[in-house]
Amino acid sequence: MLKTCRILRQTIYLTGEPNLKLEELKGLARGEGDVKLSMLDFCREKITTARKLVDHHVEEENVVYGLTTGFGKLKNVAIAKQDLRKLQDNLVLSHCCGIGEPMPIDEVRIAQVLRLWGLSQGHSGIRLELAEQLIRLFNKQFVPFVPRKGSVGASGDLAPLSHMAAAYMGYGKAYVKGELMEASEALKAVGESPMQLEAKEGLSLINGTEIMKATAVLTLLRAEKLALAADGIAALSLEALMGTATPFAERLAKLKGDAGHMATSHNMREVLRDSEVLASHTKCDRVQDPYSLRCIPIIHGSVKNAIQHVRQVLNTEINSVTDNPIIFPDTGDILSAGHFHGMPVSMAMDYLTLALATLSNVSERRTEQLVNPDLSRMPGFLAPNPGLDSGYMIAQVASAALCSENKVLAHPASVDTIPTSANQEDHVSMGTHSARKSFDVLVNAEHVVAIEYLCAAQGREFHDQLAEGKGTRELRNLLRTVVPRLEGDRFTYTDMEHAAALIRSGDVSNTLQTACNMKLAGDFPVSQFA
Repeated sequence: MLKTCRILRQTIYLTGEPNLKLEELKGLARGEGDVKLSMLDFCREKITTARKLVDHHVEEENVVYGLTTGFGKLKNVAIAKQDLRKLQDNLVLSHCCGIGEPMPIDEVRIAQVLRLWGLSQGHSGIRLELAEQLIRLFNKQFVPFVPRKGSVGASGDLAPLSHMAAAYMGYGKAYVKGELMEASEALKAVGESPMQLEAKEGLSLINGTEIMKATAVLTLLRAEKLALAADGIAALSLEALMGTATPFAERLAKLKGDAGHMATSHNMREVLRDSEVLASHTKCDRVQDPYSLRCIPIIHGSVKNAIQHVRQVLNTEINSVTDNPIIFPDTGDILSAGHFHGMPVSMAMDYLTLALATLSNVSERRTEQLVNPDLSRMPGFLAPNPGLDSGYMIAQVASAALCSENKVLAHPASVDTIPTSANQEDHVSMGTHSARKSFDVLVNAEHVVAIEYLCAAQGREFHDQLAEGKGTRELRNLLRTVVPRLEGDRFTYTDMEHAAALIRSGDVSNTLQTACNMKLAGDFPVSQFA
């Protein structure tokens, strides 16, 4: 019996087991619409078995939280059998209290997959028919309209997940193949009827951490691409500034013994391989490079360690059952717990935010080294005609502005809490805030590193008589396919956006991987001394 999780022809198989991998979600993170879901028979059996237990308690009119009672502070109110369907509808519709701009479609589609993955493990008690309809809706590119704000990250992402559930029921709005319309019309467009919820099903659809996890997954996957791009671009800056590769020596990395440090040192050596700039450094009058160059393995390595930690947390969380109550069909137990609390995601994403803010800070410092004529020994602001041309003067200012904004956003969300639901929910995670802030810092960081990319490539061309490293040559050539050399002042915004798009899309990291076999922290033991 197949119980492994894999993508075959862009199909993600619901296995009924906790074996989803982050790599399975990369297609969705890239916005690919042709990803499909399918369910294995083993998964169907688990869902059906769990549902039988729910139906038994409903038929016997037993008082069981989440099945035949109210919710939250109203947990002690028993609900009559004939009102259970109305109870589910009321729950979902009353909890549709989202605020603000909608989540991007790719994030919602990841959330759709993650919610189904948790429900399909046979501990939530939904009907098989409901799971099958959710799969059909996903495969027909029916995507609920979900406001970004309104969750405190405990009792799950109640408000945004309620908007997702309500769309399935025909309320609110939804996208069909990217086109926004009323949810009732969207259901008609894909040939589906509004979802009819039975006992426990409304609670199962909205009681989870899938919104924060979807944002977190998207942020992490892009952060991994950014971390590799930042190494290559830092190497290009080193060449432009006529720096030394001595701090990247393998024997130094071994003495440090840190996985992220070793990965970064490896990457720098590979990207700079065959560079004539490094040889020229042996006869210059500089004793040491500034910390933004010399400490690249330490700083970038620490960022990679944070990314690896977040990857480990999310690999667990995307497979976690976050429903409540949780059903154990083998023993007949239905247990209330706190799996919906988003603290694991909240703390991890705060950590990632700090790491990305730090990556931005050191990138901006290298940009300053490049544009400052007192430091770079190149024309001021890398302008072809300083004075007449301002060059990249204000690009560095924009980079500094983003770094300053990141410092504000880096305040941890996970240490904040505010009681809700009449103090029944007296500690909350703010995990959705943490994930959303982390994504905002990621976008800023991509632009900060993009500005360094522009400046490093421009600076490198002031002494391009020296051969580049194999990786820096590929990087400069890639940039020049969309951004020509700066021969005079022009509309700089377009250059910055083109450079950022190369980083965001993975073109930079893919180019480096192909040319240089780049590494992340997970490619090395956590500690050489363990």
